[in-house]
Amino acid sequence: MTGQPNRLAAATHQFSGSLIDRSKPLKFRLDGRIIEAFAGDSVLSAALAAGIDTVGQRGGWPMALSARFAPPIIPAHRAGGAQRALPMARVPVTEGADYLTVADPAQRHGLLGRILRPACSLGLKLDGGQSLAQPWLDSPTETELEYDLVVVGGGVAGMAAALAGSKAGLSVILIEASSVLGGHSRLFGTQDGEETPDQSIERLSSAIIKAGIAVQLGAEVTALRPGLIRTHIVDAAEGHAVLIHAPRIILATGAIERLPIFPGNRLPGVMGTLEAFELASHYGVWPGRTAVIATASSPAYRLAMLARDAGISVTRILDARPQPQSRFIEFAKAYGITMAPGFLPASAATNNGRGITLTSHLSAGRQTTPDAQFSADRLIICGGWQPDLTLWHMAGGHSQWNAQANRLEPLEGPSGVTLAGSAAGYFSRHAAIDSGADAVDMLLGRDRKPVREVIIDAIHETPDAPCPIGPLTPEVAAPAMLDGGVRLIECPQTPTKARLSWRKKPRLWSLADTPRPLDIAAIAAGVQLGVIPADSAGIVAQERVGMVVIGTSAAPPRQPIKPPLVPAFLAARFGNGAELWLVAPVEPRILDPGCLIHRSSSDHDPQHAIGVILRSSDKGAIALVTRQAPETLSLRDHGRAIAIRLVTPYVEEVA
Repeated sequence: MTGQPNRLAAATHQFSGSLIDRSKPLKFRLDGRIIEAFAGDSVLSAALAAGIDTVGQRGGWPMALSARFAPPIIPAHRAGGAQRALPMARVPVTEGADYLTVADPAQRHGLLGRILRPACSLGLKLDGGQSLAQPWLDSPTETELEYDLVVVGGGVAGMAAALAGSKAGLSVILIEASSVLGGHSRLFGTQDGEETPDQSIERLSSAIIKAGIAVQLGAEVTALRPGLIRTHIVDAAEGHAVLIHAPRIILATGAIERLPIFPGNRLPGVMGTLEAFELASHYGVWPGRTAVIATASSPAYRLAMLARDAGISVTRILDARPQPQSRFIEFAKAYGITMAPGFLPASAATNNGRGITLTSHLSAGRQTTPDAQFSADRLIICGGWQPDLTLWHMAGGHSQWNAQANRLEPLEGPSGVTLAGSAAGYFSRHAAIDSGADAVDMLLGRDRKPVREVIIDAIHETPDAPCPIGPLTPEVAAPAMLDGGVRLIECPQTPTKARLSWRKKPRLWSLADTPRPLDIAAIAAGVQLGVIPADSAGIVAQERVGMVVIGTSAAPPRQPIKPPLVPAFLAARFGNGAELWLVAPVEPRILDPGCLIHRSSSDHDPQHAIGVILRSSDKGAIALVTRQAPETLSLRDHGRAIAIRLVTPYVEEVA
């Protein structure tokens, strides 16, 4: 297995790789390198198994390759056709395939840089705030379908919802981004009285097959509004966009794992609990033989036990909670795993390419004291869980910040769209399954049965701690990122006094300086950091997470549904007299929807914004701008000011 150094050996433990067939070895090329793999691998899992764990450099620091942060790829024979690019995590490996990574020219090194890049790196330049491109988000629609009900998310809640809809006589399609149904239930284990996750998944998936429900795997929903969904499907290493018309939509999109915020939290060798679990259980991929875990949530202990079963030495589990209690913790004690309650990750650093060193701090209220360093091949981190409300906000749904749970939670939403499972705020698998049927009852206007949430008493199961935030000072140069996604949003460093510092005015930091849109986990991080007011978090999420437009195909839809150009939540954002304008940048570039517009380049405060880019058209970008705005304005994109000008008032076309 010399070509797959990060692949665990075949065994009976849970990390043997359920999706791969080790009897069918394959080879393919990625940027000219020959990669060894197995049938069932994705391009991403094969690259990670082969030891490629780095996307490139940012400020001189390597940035980890992951499911949420990977450059798109394209078959070599289609080089130059970036619109056909595909996500590495959803492309299955095929024998003899030849792929190239797709990136902005500014992100590519020259020939010498590519020759000298480390064997573990894809070699991209990530300075300047660039996000990794996701061309499939704007790919043209090729097909239109129509169903009575679309269920987004193939976990236990989504499968239960699809079955309930089918039993009610609806035509149903179930959409799942990964290559397998089941969601994330296996990580969270079983409570007393529940069937096992495998039993639940097998029972529900078998019933779906028997009911003849349409299932589309490898499909990412890229945009949504009531009555209409756009999804990008990868099938046999080909991608195409599909519009689905449906009067009823259920979002069972689960929860996103929060990223603890500390310098070095996106270095190679650092990975979230859920992704580490799924790479190991689905593909048998686990770099190194030793691991340290830093968590604010109990499922990380279950990962530690499964890793020990697979022969991985878990040397320490640091827990942000001072006195955590959990059935998983008791099991981990029986494994002899050393635990350190009340400790926060303070910083991480690479050991000359041979693993990670974590510096921890003992939490004592708002005070921290330096503590020991721990070294291992790998650092696994978990900052708790945020319901994935991305599509909910796109559809026009509302949310609010729950200070007790430290997360955004859904409020009322548009007609015809509802939530189920973890996205709706349910914790237990029992409640998630019941919530699927409840969501169908709600959409059909039927009498609803209470969803019984089975929550273990806090005495026995300590709730998650707030997402850990380490001390951020200029002395530690590695970036501390707010989230694990493609948008490279750095946490501000705490200013320190220095000689002649009086000459410099400290720069104010704001999430208004970031590219559009914001990931929902970054919104949650902004609230914890105090740069987003808690009572405004839901509005910010609608403005910066949900500002995505659905494209249409060349053929007219069977049931035309004209979306409002100005979403309801923006109607009075810039005054009652706000006007629609076509705007153009002074320098050649694309203006992204969601970018806030200011009167001058010196103004960064989102509260002072006088407009926003709504969408692109064949005539230019369409903006909503306050009345009597000056002809020349400024917007923030990728951390810098871009001059724009008003071209002409925009008159919305009437269908």
